[in-house]
Amino acid sequence: MNEIELREKIRAIVKQYAKQDREPGADESLFESGLLDSFSLPDMVSALEDALAIRIPDSDLNPRQFETVARIEAYLKARQTEARP
Repeated sequence: MNEIELREKIRAIVKQYAKQDREPGADESLFESGLLDSFSLPDMVSALEDALAIRIPDSDLNPRQFETVARIEAYLKARQTEARP
């Protein structure tokens, strides 16, 4: 999956769990803007795991880690890199 596909997949999943029907900005705080809350975070992370066939450890379930689309993308890129042999 290339960068653009990853970004679009993340945006689609964020929108699926968002409290508002709008496109989040790359650096917009998903929590401060009210798009997500702490209750939607685990569900969104599970959807990311399913969509990308990765495992996100519970220790990484920190709202700061998933604060913006850009942070989620950076985190997932790092996870994909770690998973490669």
